[in-house]
Amino acid sequence: MAQFLDENFLLHTETARRLYHDYAKQMPIIDYHCHLPPDQIAANGNFANLTQIWLYGDHYKWRAMRANGVNEKFITGNGTDYEKFEAWAATVPYTMRNPLYHWTHLELQRYFDIHEILSPKTAKAIYDECTAKLQKPEYRTRNLITRMNVKVIGTTDDPLDSLEYHKQIASDGFEVKVLPTFRPDKAMAADDLNALNAYIDKLGTITNTSIDTFDEYLEALKARHDYFAEHGCALSDHGLEQIYAEDYTEAEVSGYFRTIRAHGVLLPHEVTKFKSAMLVYFAKWGHEKSWVQQYHLGALRNNNTRMLSMLGPDTGWDSIGDFCQARAISKFLNRLDTEDKLAKTIIYNLNPADNEMIAAMIGNFNDGSVAGKVQFGSAWWFLDQKDGMIKQLNALSNMGLLSRLVGMLTDSRSFLSYPRHEYFRRILCNLFGDDVENGELPNDIEWIGKIVQDICFYNAREYFGWQV
Repeated sequence: MAQFLDENFLLHTETARRLYHDYAKQMPIIDYHCHLPPDQIAANGNFANLTQIWLYGDHYKWRAMRANGVNEKFITGNGTDYEKFEAWAATVPYTMRNPLYHWTHLELQRYFDIHEILSPKTAKAIYDECTAKLQKPEYRTRNLITRMNVKVIGTTDDPLDSLEYHKQIASDGFEVKVLPTFRPDKAMAADDLNALNAYIDKLGTITNTSIDTFDEYLEALKARHDYFAEHGCALSDHGLEQIYAEDYTEAEVSGYFRTIRAHGVLLPHEVTKFKSAMLVYFAKWGHEKSWVQQYHLGALRNNNTRMLSMLGPDTGWDSIGDFCQARAISKFLNRLDTEDKLAKTIIYNLNPADNEMIAAMIGNFNDGSVAGKVQFGSAWWFLDQKDGMIKQLNALSNMGLLSRLVGMLTDSRSFLSYPRHEYFRRILCNLFGDDVENGELPNDIEWIGKIVQDICFYNAREYFGWQV
């Protein structure tokens, strides 16, 4: 019987073990999409205790605790940090077969060299040991990054961000590239005109312009786009229920903007047309700069309005949506391709029912100009677990070229989340290992090992053009 989380965890064949230990394990990490806070990287401080680095902001754990009957006081409420950790430790034994069980113990092993199982019995000793270690210099935020062999981090940043912390990190000479990503979701959110007007006003202040017309709005946003590029940005990102690809005219969108600034009312189809226009402009600006554009599709957010009103967004009330995706994705990408304005593109899917559709769709716009120009992004959010990863990898294998995938990312706010790359790599090597030992692939370890290393690191390095 295999031991839990031993060196061959998730590696079921000898070939899989060779691929992981000889090829994948030592590869550096390019974490091209995450939500790490740049201010904490810049400050390079220590966390006061294990709860603060492990439970603050982690809505994956919060959802599990709620499902286990934990009172909100000990999740996001005014319970003490240790009380919250106790509640998490009491929940962990009930997370078996949820990826949180694996991630929790991987993180304890990789960062703290703790191999005990977290439970109420072990909680106090684990908390004390980890908290003591977190006070040491080697547990400052930057050292937590470098110890995982990370070479590039792509944060997620609003266009209005000053990027002051990115500038500080760069000026400090930190060996890891920490680069901004242009995430303009709020700039096109015409569902809430009060919030959008406040956003436009703030944009005007930052750019020292008066924004009364749509052309002035585009000019101000383009200035921020240029500013991001000046500070190392090479990616954009959009978190959307679905791609917006309605036909529109410039006159229509200009009229919608006048309505926005007059604090009027936009009808639903007008909101969709406005969003469609904004997506096209952002895409064309990205193409001009040779950026990579990312689209995270399919989240149905803020389902529990009672808890949303109490705690705000991003606190664990989101789920998989069942939006109609194919026709709009096709129309949007085709419009850009027809105008020769289609940048490198990564599409992340949250509904497993759409895996094969996305995997097939990207093949329509891979034109031979760049290997893997349009990518089916790694399994995302609720699909970021063993079953979800395997399904994404198999769909891409069946419909396209898995060998050109740009690999894994954390999509995380936590400095302890880098074992997710290891998790992905073990699953990847096990898939190839199974195929070799089943006679479905030749026993060419050197070539398959090269493909594994490409997926783990080299494809991303080449795709994003980062010299690391």
